[in-house]
Amino acid sequence: MTPILATKLYIPQPRPNAVSRPRLIERLNKGQHRKLTLISAPAGFGKTTLVSEWLAEGTRPVAWLSLEQGENDPVRFLTYLIAALQTLAAALGEGVLNALQSSQPPPTEVMLTSLLNEIAIIQGQFVLVLDDYHIIDARPVDSALTYLIEHLPPQMHLVITTREDPRLPLARLRAGGQLTELRSADLRFTTAEVAAFLSQGTGFSLSATEIAQLAERTEGWIVGLQLAALSMQGHQDVSEFIRAFTGDHRYIVDYLVEEVLRHQPESVRHFLLQTAILERLNGPLCDAVTGLEKGNEQLEALERGNFFVVPLDDKRQWYRYHHLFAEVLSAHLIAEQPDQVATLHQRASKWYEQNGSAADAIHHALVAEDFERAAALMELELPAMQRNRQEATFLDWLKALPDKQIHFRPVLCVGYAWALLASGELEAAHARLQDAERWLDTTADASERPPSTEMVIVDKEGFRRLPVFIAVYRAAHAQASGDIPNTIKYARRVLDLLPEEDHLGRGAATALLGLAFWTDGDLEAAHQTFANGIASVQMAGNLSDAISGTLALADIRVAQGRLHEAMHTYERALQELGESGLRGTADLYVGMSELHSEQNDLHTAMQLLLKSKELGERTRLPPNQYRWCVAMARIKEAQGDLEGALDLFHKAEHLYRRDFFPNVRPVAALVARVWITQGRLGKALSWAREQGLEVSDNLSYLREFEHITLVRLLLARYKSDRANHSILEAIGLLERLLKAAQYGKRVGSIIEILVLQALAYQMQGNISTALMALQQALQQAKPEGYIRMFVDEGAPIIALLEEAAKRGFATNYVRQLLRASGATENSTLIKQDLIEPLSEREFEVLRLLRTDLNGPEIADKLIVSLNTIRTHTKNIYNKLGVNNRRAAIRRAEELNLF
Repeated sequence: MTPILATKLYIPQPRPNAVSRPRLIERLNKGQHRKLTLISAPAGFGKTTLVSEWLAEGTRPVAWLSLEQGENDPVRFLTYLIAALQTLAAALGEGVLNALQSSQPPPTEVMLTSLLNEIAIIQGQFVLVLDDYHIIDARPVDSALTYLIEHLPPQMHLVITTREDPRLPLARLRAGGQLTELRSADLRFTTAEVAAFLSQGTGFSLSATEIAQLAERTEGWIVGLQLAALSMQGHQDVSEFIRAFTGDHRYIVDYLVEEVLRHQPESVRHFLLQTAILERLNGPLCDAVTGLEKGNEQLEALERGNFFVVPLDDKRQWYRYHHLFAEVLSAHLIAEQPDQVATLHQRASKWYEQNGSAADAIHHALVAEDFERAAALMELELPAMQRNRQEATFLDWLKALPDKQIHFRPVLCVGYAWALLASGELEAAHARLQDAERWLDTTADASERPPSTEMVIVDKEGFRRLPVFIAVYRAAHAQASGDIPNTIKYARRVLDLLPEEDHLGRGAATALLGLAFWTDGDLEAAHQTFANGIASVQMAGNLSDAISGTLALADIRVAQGRLHEAMHTYERALQELGESGLRGTADLYVGMSELHSEQNDLHTAMQLLLKSKELGERTRLPPNQYRWCVAMARIKEAQGDLEGALDLFHKAEHLYRRDFFPNVRPVAALVARVWITQGRLGKALSWAREQGLEVSDNLSYLREFEHITLVRLLLARYKSDRANHSILEAIGLLERLLKAAQYGKRVGSIIEILVLQALAYQMQGNISTALMALQQALQQAKPEGYIRMFVDEGAPIIALLEEAAKRGFATNYVRQLLRASGATENSTLIKQDLIEPLSEREFEVLRLLRTDLNGPEIADKLIVSLNTIRTHTKNIYNKLGVNNRRAAIRRAEELNLF
């Protein structure tokens, strides 16, 4: 877990004798009903002081976060954002924090949705302040904050102070009346406020003319007035000082700081300059940097003297300088003591290292250009950065190092590869792994391998495990690149290197092997291997990843056409877990919903999606939004709402985050299928060209779904323009696809391919061959209860099914498909009585299904086991040609069975 610096959450207290600003306080109060208050002005305009005064007068609870450079890392930003909110509600966001630290954190929007749901149940209105937002220069953080603002619960009000306008939708918020703005023109002191400041804060008695001149010279700039007041304390002729003092802000600051420093004792001047390098100050740190003592006393004296020090906690242990004051002090330090700057940063780095703050120690080492020390500290900090998922911060550190400092450090090279892999920079990750491998390659030619005397090792345990780490990242790199042979090669190397008792490492490697087999289309090997890997991971106590593994195992079973086993996989996982607070639990219901959708039980499918969402909100771990949207889109398609389906598919595309699981059903192909159904063939053709799809392509499981979609496009073109080459290309590609799917025993694909073959031959008028293909499809599909695979094809499939029924092909199943397809009640097939009558026991069960009794209660009443009831129910559904209880009752009533 990322360590939290409590001083960043401290709400600054109003300064004593501060000038009251009722006109601005009133504007802030009036803006509280809006989403956002933006206080944007250059340094020195009293932004933070104004907010602290406003909050002190208000009654709303407040969460405060002072931002620093480190919060450009999205993980760190969200961690601190939640830490600030937890000052109001201690348990808020715990699930999101856990997800942030997981090996595969969900998309940011998913985590923010969970966080917003929790915020929405907080009682009473409150304020969140983000101070110094101009420090943020990371688009992922801007995007996260934009999402937060756009979905802000009504009881939360956001305040941002910044030197420059952030990359947020300000125009939209402004137009919608959701933005209150205070800018430099608003914050400037009026002449009356200048007079009040000088009389309250300094004791000077100036004439109205002098006050007006000072207000004009500083243009009401607050920090300029503060500096002017300090400078005047060293002048006998204040009027002359005011007349002489002019210029823009930068000149004023330079001039006034020079004036302030000139009149300070040497000890104070020395302290101010040498501690200007610090973002935060406390007594012992200042002592370490300056080489002096009594740092605490000096800081307290500076605060009493109004020397631009801001307390960061209510115990007066930590402070910071006003940012602008610190900048000018730093400039003076560089000008007067340039040879001391690096030394001061090195001292700060050592103090932070000794006091357990590695991030600050690394920062000061980098600024000091003490790259050797920085690299050593990074190597030691690498395991913690990996645990805390802070690859973005680690990557920034590494990119600040000269390459030679990394090149001779194999552990750091591998850490670099990890950070690059996590950021999707596969090529650069490969190069860093090569750098590390050279140090371990004892067979390489000396001219190719760096001399061993130059190798630097700080983390000896990390170096010992280097071959394992390299193999793991090589396997992951290969899997992400679609390189199946190397995924297998390196995963097996991990297994060779690790002892049997290392369940987590061996489980991860075994799971990667399973993913490689899955990507290659060898589904049975994939299922068995991946299941073994997940079992090892579970033995290591990593239940969250075990849940993710359950989803993958069920997906493999679906691809094999084994829908009942897939459902059993979900049900077994839920039975073991209950409705736990583990990440991924809500996704199990999404998977079950997809299975019910295929079996045309759309009501249950929808209820499961809603249950998934509700469970996610309750446990603060929402389902994978990408998969949820796809599942909901498929329901919309089945209901005939194609535009609604497209909207959800487009949303899913935006949410998709590439991981190591093979993306065998890309959303772009699902969108293309909707376009084909709508007759928008131009759009579908553009998709096929963009994907580089050709009928002559070499086939692979990874692109099987796309090639089947290409067949659908060719058939639609033939139907549109009757171009003979389209149908011939489609039939040829289908034959190749069928052979490949049969070889891989991918029954899910086999059924779809056979259905399309039937439709293709039907288009040619070859009904006998079409029915042969359809019969094979029905034989494969009937045991698993496939419905939508057929009925989604519309009128053409109805004609074929009716012809198949006349010829005696799987009559009950065909009747069920025709009813699901919406065949008219005038169809002779639909109006037939039951060919296979219900048994006496089945009639008993059917009558009880009509009551409010549930399955276990029916079993009790009939004094049989629940499994027996399930068997009878399944037989009833088959004989009635339905697939759920409600439909069975309705069909029985139509046939007057009661």
